[in-house]
Amino acid sequence: QVHLVESGGELVQAGGSLRLSCVASGLTFSAHTLGWFRQALGKEQEFVAHISWSGATTAYADSVKGRFTISRDNDKNTVYLQMNSLKPEDTAIYYCATSIVMNPSFRHFTSWGQGTQVIVSS
Repeated sequence: QVHLVESGGELVQAGGSLRLSCVASGLTFSAHTLGWFRQALGKEQEFVAHISWSGATTAYADSVKGRFTISRDNDKNTVYLQMNSLKPEDTAIYYCATSIVMNPSFRHFTSWGQGTQVIVSS
């Protein structure tokens, strides 16, 4: 059974930085694309970033491009999301998810963590 645990979310001032982590178990980590998604209160879940099994290919939502960086450590079964220049509109619960598809769309992410809360104050 796949198990994903996110951490690193907290309250931060606008302009600050956070690094989220997601540790995975119960899967062949290096064979999966890993993604980060977020959901703000009252809004739909949205894609943030994903990274290929090797780390060679990444993709970002336009809203975070240039500010967020996704990375992974296959030896530690961990994916990271470095978030810089945070804005109040980045406030959301952040989730990591896995997919066996090389360049997945939302429906291809089949295992999800419980999320970690990020709050950016103005």
